[in-house]
Amino acid sequence: MQIGSRRCILNPVSGDGEHADYVPRLMEARGFEVYETRAAGDAVELGREAGRAEASEVAVCGGDGTVNEVVRGLDDAGHLGSVTLSVIPAGTANLLAGNVGVTDIEHGVEIADTGETRPVDVGVADDEPFLVSCIAGLPADASVSTPSALKKRFGTLAFLLTGAQETLRFDGLDIDIEAVGEDGPFTWSGTATCLLVGNARKFVAEGGQADMEDGLLDVAIVEQMPTGNLVAEAIGQRLLSLDTDGVTHVRADEITVDGHDETLTFSRDGELSTHETLSLSVRERALTLRVGAGYEPNPE
Repeated sequence: MQIGSRRCILNPVSGDGEHADYVPRLMEARGFEVYETRAAGDAVELGREAGRAEASEVAVCGGDGTVNEVVRGLDDAGHLGSVTLSVIPAGTANLLAGNVGVTDIEHGVEIADTGETRPVDVGVADDEPFLVSCIAGLPADASVSTPSALKKRFGTLAFLLTGAQETLRFDGLDIDIEAVGEDGPFTWSGTATCLLVGNARKFVAEGGQADMEDGLLDVAIVEQMPTGNLVAEAIGQRLLSLDTDGVTHVRADEITVDGHDETLTFSRDGELSTHETLSLSVRERALTLRVGAGYEPNPE
């Protein structure tokens, strides 16, 4: 194997930070060169460097935001379609890992070395890739308002605390949505509490994993929900039932969200951006991803 063909990009301050002491040793024993982030944005550049070096495998040890940054860097280098990606969950929520059957750090190390590979879809929001979800509305606003120190101390409870505060003052999203769905064109206009667009994650029905290999995004438009459910959704722990009042669900491969000249905040795998209009699409089976036994290629 070519030296440097396996790289591990590690965020030493994700989650509780305890992984920084032993993950490098475990990964080096499996032939991975370990590169640590030092400051915000480093994971994007390390992803670019891995792409320019034509690394065959890249393991990311961190949270969903770190994974997103590495994916962006690999994409910038034009290497996303040529690499095998794996995730070692060391963040707060670890939504991607949970949806692809990776249970903890030690399991992630094992999967990065020998796990099964699957070709999965990549969501795109205005040319920026994402793997888990892109959301706007109350959950995104809660993540904006949650200080990093609070997240570090209380984990997902921090989103619950902040989400409760945001619920009291959130006015809703005045948006128009146009989509090309599995059943044809779709339009929606009105005031939404939140817009939830999932690639690895679905927000309605049983189970949390979406079909990552079908070329479609799972979209939920939430007009109204009881406050308790909104807060739960803000911390990423509760799903919506198909028959929940005020929830519209569609599966689509192209989506345009127009905020009527108002700036909307979106959280793309935990990375925040603002847009007056946002276009989302799918690159079907554009990434090779290592997965655990709990991953379902065709989830119900």
